[in-house]
Order: sequence, then C-alpha cells, then structure tokens
Amino acid sequence: MSIEIRNVSKRFGDFQALRNVNLDIESGELVALLGPSGCGKTTLLRIIAGLETADTGNILFSGEDTTDVHVRERNVGFVFQHYALFRHMSVFENVAFGLRVKPRSLRPGESQIKQKVMDLLKLVQLDWLADRYPSQLSGGQRQRIALARALAVEPKVLLLDEPFGALDAKVRKELRRWLRRLHDELHVTSIFVTHDQEEALEVADRVVVINKGQIEQVGSPQDVWDHPASPFVYGFLGDVNLFHGRAHEGEVQVEGIRLQAPEHSAVQDSKALAYVRPHDLDISRFTPGASGIVATLTRAIVVGPIARLELEPTDSNPDNPGSGTIIEAQLPAQQFRDLGLHEGDTVVAQPRKARVFVEDWVSP
Repeated sequence: MSIEIRNVSKRFGDFQALRNVNLDIESGELVALLGPSGCGKTTLLRIIAGLETADTGNILFSGEDTTDVHVRERNVGFVFQHYALFRHMSVFENVAFGLRVKPRSLRPGESQIKQKVMDLLKLVQLDWLADRYPSQLSGGQRQRIALARALAVEPKVLLLDEPFGALDAKVRKELRRWLRRLHDELHVTSIFVTHDQEEALEVADRVVVINKGQIEQVGSPQDVWDHPASPFVYGFLGDVNLFHGRAHEGEVQVEGIRLQAPEHSAVQDSKALAYVRPHDLDISRFTPGASGIVATLTRAIVVGPIARLELEPTDSNPDNPGSGTIIEAQLPAQQFRDLGLHEGDTVVAQPRKARVFVEDWVSP
C-alpha cells in the first residue's frame, strides 16, 4: 500500500509540531523518520496511524483519503517502544489478540487462529516460547512478540515508534538486522521512527530527516550521507567538525587554510560554514611551515582498529588552554601507532574533504 501525506500541519497549544509536511511512500518500502527529540516524527507517525488528527492536510492510502477514517478501519499495525504486551496473557494469546477481537463475521476459526499464531511465532523465531508470559522474556524477545502481534491482523501498513529504543546496543543491532530480513520477506509498507542515525542508515530503503516539524531531506541512506541538503542534516548524521570561515570565488578560508569549493565559484566574500567528518582529516606531526590546522593532541582513544583523537587548535585561546573548540579526528589505529603520537604533542590536521554551506550570499 502506498501512502501520500499532503500539507499536514499539527499544533499542540503554542507548539507547532508539524509544518505543511508532504511525503510519498511507495508500496512495500521501509522508510525511516529520523530526527532529534521533539522534531515531530512521532506526531507524524501517529497521524498516519489515525491515533492523532492533523489540524490541516490529508493522508491517502493507495490514493484513498483516510483522513477521517477511524484507526480501527485503517488496517495499520503499530509497534511501540515499550512493547505494550498484555502481562496477564501468554505469548500465544498476545499474538492472537488482534484476531480474537475482530468482528464475528471477519474472525477466523479457532484452528485458523492457532495455525496463524504459530506461523507468526516461527517467523519471529520464538515459537518455543508460546506458553510463556511477557515477564519471562528478555527485552528483545518481547519486542519480537510485539511485532508478531502487529503482523497477526495482516496490516497493510506497519508503523514502528522507536521500536528498539529501550534495548541495549548489542540486542538493538541484532534486531535491526532481523527487521531488515523480515521486511525483505514480507514487503509490508513500513515506517519507523528513530533518533538513531546508524539505525536509520542501516535499515531503511529511504530516510526522511525531520527538523522542527519540517522535512529537511528525503533520500536513500547513501544519498543523505554523501549529499546532505542542509547544515542541519550534515550535523545530525554522525560526528562532524564545524569550521567558520569566508567563501570567495570557489575557495573557502578557515583556520588559516584554503579549501576548494568549486560549487560556490560565484560567491563573493561571504560567511561560510565548512563541515568535515573526523575520518576526512589527515593527521601528521607538526613541522614548521606545514599546511593545515596546528593543534595539540589532548586525548587519544584507541579501541579496536580505530584511533579517535581530540585536538585543540593552538591559537584557540593562549591565555586559557582547554577553552577552544575541540576538533575530532579518526584514523586507523596502526597509522596512529606508526606516527608515535602522545597526548600533549603538536600535530597538523589537514581536511581532505569538506562540505561548504554559504550563509549570507544572495546570487545577483
């Protein structure tokens, strides 16, 4: 089932949760709504589900306007962050619940319910727990049961609100892979809300980045990572260093160095922001006359194959060491060892690649 979101706005008192949101989701897609807390992503999900009503705008399922259709008639499966399982029911009865409460004319027979529930429990690889109760399950198991329960009514749309947010990192990673495999098998149109960038980029077909109730960018995980549409998207997707400088005719001057920005060749002497990922910085020992940002290595964290460095530019504030902006760099652990660097050493950081946004330039 395809979903069309048209001009949706929502206000709670003085707070504008959504501002004129437009989005198309194709049938069978797995889409992530990604953004910080309070950006409006859960409100949008609840409006799609029919749990919340938009102030203005429409929601269409496969071309049919469902704006005024009750949540019970939308045929939507919903999975919440905190499982929402019935504690007094066994795993089997939790999954069967949606089938048992269907109108009599639509309700399957008892043997069909049993077959369907066991098939779903096998699908989520937990058929051996059918007689257990939620309190006897781990967090990851509970979330898989919640998903099986949502799938039992054969929803046309599956909505997941921070589905793995309450789980520890290892279980979260396992469930991410599992959800992707399950989706590839079932092809149910699915939308999940997350503030975890890694989760969105790893699982989704497309990522919708939301900020302050508006969509900043929509694209494939690779597209939004490689070509962020705005400073917000660049800053939100993973660690990044921000440098302030000035752009002029395709060059940007920051921290005493020049960066090429041919996409801004028409710009004349304007404020610019240069974003550099930690892994896009070359680090070398300081030698007089070296080109780059001269900095002090204040901290080195070497875990596994990666060395994470914290650098403080030496000209940040000579009267107050430690007060300046910290630059984060990443390099292979072996390369770091080969450089023989120690905390307190002076180094040179040279950006290999930067994404530049011009702040106040107006094209003539």
